[in-house]
Amino acid sequence: MSLGNGTPRVNENNIDSSKFKIDETRHSGWGNSLQRLNVSPVILELDNIPQLLAKLEAQELLIVNPRRKNGLIIYKKYHAEFAGPGAIVGGQFDLGATNVLAVGNVSLVYPQNSQAKKQAYKMRRQWVRLTKQIIDNPQPTERAQVILNQFEHWFDIETVADLPDEAFALLVGVLPQTIRKVRNIELL
Repeated sequence: MSLGNGTPRVNENNIDSSKFKIDETRHSGWGNSLQRLNVSPVILELDNIPQLLAKLEAQELLIVNPRRKNGLIIYKKYHAEFAGPGAIVGGQFDLGATNVLAVGNVSLVYPQNSQAKKQAYKMRRQWVRLTKQIIDNPQPTERAQVILNQFEHWFDIETVADLPDEAFALLVGVLPQTIRKVRNIELL
């Protein structure tokens, strides 16, 4: 089921609750490495999408854990954006978020100071620039191929296979059928 704009509606039936859950306590195993990054751990699981959307709407700032292969596809009204490892989410960036989709085993952390925020803003900008480079190609099938290849490079084939065609389509401005077509060609 979708929200009418191609954004899948999240409900209890299509949530993999093994992916992510909010726990704002500090995990002792992460303390030292996260202190160096000036962030504190917050683990988000997919069964808390409404809570994460509320945090985004409240303009709270979180950082996609830079120590993991993970990220969020953030659905907006007419497009989607990818926030990969190290990128900030929330604040002014994601006021219009209508939904989020976890990529990998998502872990979000709070920035502890302005330097951590500044670095995370730079990372978000880098992820946007990478996507823009793909979008600049005028050929829809090539954009579809490149975004799929990039995600397979950043993550693994199984993770990419689990992501919906609509998510990739909204990232690079193509129809979901174009993504499906390119995926089917890859299977041959």
